[in-house]
Amino acid sequence: MASQVEQAMQNITTAQMKAVAKEEGVTADYVRDMVAQGKVVIPNNTVRKCSAVGIGKGLRTKINASIGTSTDIADMGLEVEKARVAETCGADTLMDLSVGGDIKKIRREVLKAINLPVGTVPLYQAFAQSIEKYGNPVDMPEEMLFDVIEEQCADGISFMAIHCGINRLTIERLRRQGYRYGGLVSKGGAYMVAWMMHNNRENPLFEKFDRVAEILKKYDCVLSLGNGFRAGAIHDSSDRCQIQELIINCELSELGRKAGCQMMVEGPGHIPIDEIEANIIMQKRMSNEAPFYVLGPITTDVAPGYDHITAAIGASLSSAYGADFICYVTPSEHLALPDAHDVREGVMAAKIAAHIGDMIKYKNRERDRQMSLARRGLDWKKQFELAITGERPNEIRASRMPSDEGSCTMCGEFCATKIVTKYFEEDIERGEKKVDGKAV
Repeated sequence: MASQVEQAMQNITTAQMKAVAKEEGVTADYVRDMVAQGKVVIPNNTVRKCSAVGIGKGLRTKINASIGTSTDIADMGLEVEKARVAETCGADTLMDLSVGGDIKKIRREVLKAINLPVGTVPLYQAFAQSIEKYGNPVDMPEEMLFDVIEEQCADGISFMAIHCGINRLTIERLRRQGYRYGGLVSKGGAYMVAWMMHNNRENPLFEKFDRVAEILKKYDCVLSLGNGFRAGAIHDSSDRCQIQELIINCELSELGRKAGCQMMVEGPGHIPIDEIEANIIMQKRMSNEAPFYVLGPITTDVAPGYDHITAAIGASLSSAYGADFICYVTPSEHLALPDAHDVREGVMAAKIAAHIGDMIKYKNRERDRQMSLARRGLDWKKQFELAITGERPNEIRASRMPSDEGSCTMCGEFCATKIVTKYFEEDIERGEKKVDGKAV
């Protein structure tokens, strides 16, 4: 069966393209053309039905929630709960990054539990299996990588972060610059570097990239080019090895698309806010506007426990500058495995950031205007309907209800809106007529 890219190139509009167009308020022809050009992807494995999500140019910034076990905490029930919380809170996609317990069973239970497109990092399972079977990840036979990729595609995984851009050249860049302040923080990237250096071999995923793309194309699974050299510290941002990997990934994204595989590029990790725009410009220029999957980005190193906030700051700017896909960060980043509460907080912070960015990127602030009018009119029901989530503000208000239900306990009888709005009723009516008449 032809992939979405191949069908789009033949001017065929798929059911997924039509569904994305309806959700986004654009034409199906637009979605098809962007898929054909590699500027939009639709993670939708042919063996599993899931919600149609479009990621890329001209579409709403999407957010991903990551879950997964560790070698310390491997509770399948907890991971399923976290997956459901992420879906309920409005995540667009989910990634299962499990490295502990029965990785295959956990993945399959998560796939059954939700309707979102699900992604993975197949290197995690491959290296975990190598440790279990051979006692050491560096003893992994390269064929295991391709077996795991095929297995996960066959399970119904819709997108995969695969570290194809790590090669001898990027490692040499890392050596020449004197390593890093924060070291390597990508688990998949670090294991692959260790494997390459121990075995004095090239990365099989780079060396046999055409084979990787062919497997994913068979299932119409999106290949997200992982950034194993992303910065894990502000002082490592935009260094030579990170940019070298970005260059390689942008080249590979073009090769993969020409082979009929849907492609994304990832970046950049920890980064100060004054470098975000430059990173996005570079990725978009070098990849011919392939969708950019931004991890965070975390904008300061000194806020453990609040990294969902540092990431939301970075994500809002990333979205505004043109990033297409945001991977959330939870409050437990750098500290512990996230629980269900952390997942909820991470999703909400990322959703707010994406909305802020899209207000700038697409110059659409109508929802915020409607919220302003609802606040001026003290229409609490309408405010909760317009909110990114109505649940939290409803809970807060209900816990501290005022004596006058029209106001709130922040101001009580000193409610500025109630005091003065009545004197401007004629002006408000005149203004509303202008808006309705388009004379604004």
